[in-house]
Amino acid sequence: MPAQHNRYRAKERNNVLNRPEFMSLNQPVRSTHEGRSPVKRYSGQAGPPQQAPADTKDSAQLPEEDCMQLNPSFKGIAINSLLAIDICLSKRMGVCARSSSTWSSARPIVQLIGITGHGIPWIGGTMFCLTKSYTPAGQEVLLNLLMALILDILMGAGLQKLVKRRGPSEGTRGILDYVVMDVFAFPAAQASRAVMVTRFFLNHLVLAVPLRILMVIWAGVIGLSRIMIGRNHLTDVLCGFIIGYLQFNFVELLWLPSGTCQRLASAIPL
Repeated sequence: MPAQHNRYRAKERNNVLNRPEFMSLNQPVRSTHEGRSPVKRYSGQAGPPQQAPADTKDSAQLPEEDCMQLNPSFKGIAINSLLAIDICLSKRMGVCARSSSTWSSARPIVQLIGITGHGIPWIGGTMFCLTKSYTPAGQEVLLNLLMALILDILMGAGLQKLVKRRGPSEGTRGILDYVVMDVFAFPAAQASRAVMVTRFFLNHLVLAVPLRILMVIWAGVIGLSRIMIGRNHLTDVLCGFIIGYLQFNFVELLWLPSGTCQRLASAIPL
């Protein structure tokens, strides 16, 4: 028995596969799952195995809003394209926006045209005419016009505060703009006021045909002047026209009758 054991040990020493450089051939074949494991294993070395980086796990837990949308929706592409076109056209039409613009010399005249659609002159003029009116029909029209102007200022200021869109060329705001809360660009408050006043006059005043045409042209020029001086975008003015058109319909629903206007006129110290 000892002789047989010695022969076995000699045979093991003479085996080529027992050499250190061929030790890996004697290791059992690892499975596919173990080969793809993120934990790196070391044979013949002591110490705990190193953990795989947690980048894959962290990237899988990122919130959806932090991930880049490689396939945006058609709706998002259309909206962004329309906004880009709006900004480009508005800047091209802003020929009086800056001192270096093409029509910079005409900026004071364009600003003067815009003042004709401002809220303060319209409210002040309506109250002045109300003090000089003594007929029930005149007081009815003027009081409803005053209510419509106040409603227009409140609605325009509320929408501007909600959207907070800046104009193409941000300049210093006048003191009258802060009084009527016309600080932001969307919607164009003067454009909505011009359309509402135009519809009000065309429906409740007897005007000749040339005056009716001039009223419509005036409303369009007011909106164009806001774009030329860089205060509003093209879409701001168009939305202002739509809002002013709808505001008149709302004023018609809230129309104060002649008796109510008489009591209000007698109660207001004018």
